[in-house]
Amino acid sequence: MRLADFDFDLSRELIADRPAEPRDAARLLVVPANGSFADRHIGDLPDLLRPGDLLVCNDTKVIPARLTGKRGEATIEITLAHDRGGGAWQVFAKGARRLRSGDRIVFAEDLAATVIAKEADGPVTLRFDLEGEAFAAALARHGAMPLPPYIKRPRGGDPIDSESYQTIFARAPGAVAAPTAGLHFTPALLDRLAARDIEVASVTLHVGPGTFLPVKDEDPRQHHMHSEWGVLTAEAAARVRAAKARGGRIVAIGTTSLRLLESAAAETGEAMPFAGETRLFILPGYRFKAADLLLTNFHLPRSTLFMLVAALAGLDRMKTAYAHAVTANYRFFSYGDACLIEPVQ
Repeated sequence: MRLADFDFDLSRELIADRPAEPRDAARLLVVPANGSFADRHIGDLPDLLRPGDLLVCNDTKVIPARLTGKRGEATIEITLAHDRGGGAWQVFAKGARRLRSGDRIVFAEDLAATVIAKEADGPVTLRFDLEGEAFAAALARHGAMPLPPYIKRPRGGDPIDSESYQTIFARAPGAVAAPTAGLHFTPALLDRLAARDIEVASVTLHVGPGTFLPVKDEDPRQHHMHSEWGVLTAEAAARVRAAKARGGRIVAIGTTSLRLLESAAAETGEAMPFAGETRLFILPGYRFKAADLLLTNFHLPRSTLFMLVAALAGLDRMKTAYAHAVTANYRFFSYGDACLIEPVQ
């Protein structure tokens, strides 16, 4: 297995800078385990799924985790990663090589932080002057939504993204990247799914900035996954088990939901309650236990997420599916279109 195995060509023109309007107008490539691809739309989901199926969605809420400040005359841009408690946060910083322990970064008159630790070529730990509700309020005033780097915005962000980059399911603050498959859902679509007796359950996985980090090792198995905090409640686990018992399919909405379901599943595949960190890295050869279908956006070449879908449906089949999407002018990445993937048996 080589990193180059997961590469493919993509034109910049196919990268979406804005979501479809309305959200459920986005296109949907159906990738069955066998048979031909089908070009559909997200709005077709009620017809593509079956009564008794259960959609499992990630209800994490994206915080405005990107901050721009000054260390003296130098501009420093950070993305919050992990709350270490007591005002301390692990962050990813542009220009991190210039930072030293003790450096002071001023983001606004009422928001500043001190560098307290730095890893070589890795995250920086800052201690902010504020914590708890006071810090959250300052972040709401001065932070920007942490869009991935391929979506271009002016420094400080675009206010429209505070709504566009949040799913309809968002409830639990803590993510620094959106679970983007959930961006396609609207109240009208949820009503139509409910009318077909297709249920929705929620899990929580606070997506970290590691989702954007490239895989650099030529052998992907050497890649280090950053941890992310997730919760599958006893109630949600019981709903997953009940859906399975009645013959319904478990439809993971996004790779984050899938990874949490897999992290929580017993060896038998039975959904179990879960609360904690997961570093699950899914590569071809992984044996899936929890989900029957995956709805997900189109992912970057050489990314851990493209490796996940290659594990689910087969590398050659997913490369063929992506080539079809390129030819058919599907829109790629976070604000783009989606595919509905049936795992290979």
